[in-house]
Amino acid sequence: MYTAAVITVSDKGSTGEREDLGGPAVSAMLEDAGYDVVYNTIIPDEQNFIEQELIKCADALDIALVATTGGTGFALRDVTPEATIAVCNRLTPGIPEAMRAESLKITNRAILARQQAGIRGKTLIINLPGSPKAAKENLGAVLPALEHGLEMLRGAKRDCAV
Repeated sequence: MYTAAVITVSDKGSTGEREDLGGPAVSAMLEDAGYDVVYNTIIPDEQNFIEQELIKCADALDIALVATTGGTGFALRDVTPEATIAVCNRLTPGIPEAMRAESLKITNRAILARQQAGIRGKTLIINLPGSPKAAKENLGAVLPALEHGLEMLRGAKRDCAV
């Protein structure tokens, strides 16, 4: 079982103006898949706050998988991808590519998605859309493959050929 964190990035959610539905939906999916969701938070769309939370989850809390929800669109305050890129040592482009490919089967607006994914130390960080429906669809597209990636990242498996 791997640990997970869910960070909701939402100005309105962080002030209580909007109920966070995306974060709980992502947490439930991760728990159903066997992850131990040990950290949840809601923060505003501020790049420095996002970076600080990602660094805390990776470096201080040593969480294996961090999923963000929100802040991946075209709005000027949507800076979650930029924060993710800033804190990651290595990007994992296949993850957002797979999410967009799956989303394109549902909506042509998938081409507007800007989510990123990457690795900081031994932590995998994945950006998901803010819409609960889209977040679940995107996570569902990649969730089956994540365990193998985490096994490699966390040193549980040393050979991909096995």
